[in-house]
Amino acid sequence: MARPAVSYRALALGADERAVGVIAGVYALLPLFAAVPLGRRTDHGRCAPLLPAGVVLVSGGCVLSGLADSLWATALWSGVMGLGHLGFVIGAQSLVARQSAPHEQDRNFGHFTIGASLGQLVGPVAAGALIGGPDMAGSSALALVVAGAGGALALTSLWRVEDRTAVGSPSPGGGRVPVGGILRARGVPAGMLVSLSVLSATDILTAYLPVVGEHRGIAPAVIGVLLGLRAGATIACRLVLTPLLRLLGRPALLTATCFLAAVLCAGVAVPVPVWALGTMLTVLGFCLGVGQPLSMTTVVQAAPAGARSTALALRLTGNRLGQVAAPAAAGLVAGVAGVAAPFVMLGALLLLSSAVAVRSPEGGKRPSEADPTAETGRKATALRRTSDI
Repeated sequence: MARPAVSYRALALGADERAVGVIAGVYALLPLFAAVPLGRRTDHGRCAPLLPAGVVLVSGGCVLSGLADSLWATALWSGVMGLGHLGFVIGAQSLVARQSAPHEQDRNFGHFTIGASLGQLVGPVAAGALIGGPDMAGSSALALVVAGAGGALALTSLWRVEDRTAVGSPSPGGGRVPVGGILRARGVPAGMLVSLSVLSATDILTAYLPVVGEHRGIAPAVIGVLLGLRAGATIACRLVLTPLLRLLGRPALLTATCFLAAVLCAGVAVPVPVWALGTMLTVLGFCLGVGQPLSMTTVVQAAPAGARSTALALRLTGNRLGQVAAPAAAGLVAGVAGVAAPFVMLGALLLLSSAVAVRSPEGGKRPSEADPTAETGRKATALRRTSDI
């Protein structure tokens, strides 16, 4: 809900296409420097405290973005939102990874990302319903305050979260696995690039479709519905992810969906009727739904056993790098070649991801890793402890 609301708020405060891109990029700037330290912390200790801290920062950033009366303040609080989102996601993804057996990770990460997709389905529609009329500044501020209040409600669910999956010595030697060693593991770079591309596409769609709508005369409420269609298709994809994986396998599924998403992203640049745009975004949402959960599994299974949270954090660092660079590049491209040009840029990025995904490993396990029987036993113990809460 907050991302399109921030774009409309910035437009109401006098931002042009470049400024909208910069503000969208600031959302990812602070997390660039915090992701790896937070990932190290979750590899060596408890990760549950990250969840409420992240929610507080997201909710506070939403409200303060709505109250901000300048573009620089809007950008600042957008960065606070991004930092909160990072903390929450690292904590939550680490819990999923630690409490899932290897054969369950694709499914469980898919279920986890359904939560985000539900928010992306309901949020833009709610934002579009609140934003509009002659007072764009006031209605966009209201949408951000409502988003912050809704996020604060999530705190009521976190009292049930207790992390008992922390391990005392995450690696056989008790030391840290170097970042370079993680990045050299076969499958980690491919997973990071796919994740970066898919998230960049989702972010630029959310941030720039309102700008496209303004230029093509599409009302904010209709833009909200279009973004909701995209998110709804993403949810549908993740609900059928397991049979798709059985049919095609992870590398082929990633390759095919990235390629089709590249074509559809470039197609958004073409001025088409609203119904055709809605159809394209629905199919695009289905394709984009594959990348995030499967890239999580690819990275987790390729990373050394004692550095999986750090590997997930590196994946998030790549995501945030894309969220900084892609909107900024989109703003520059939009200023020079028009507001639809960023979608062509996204198409090229997704096409590159499809070429990399076809060479990614099916599993990602290496013989040098710890005994899988012991690893499964540890996870089973964690699951038993969790069920005793």
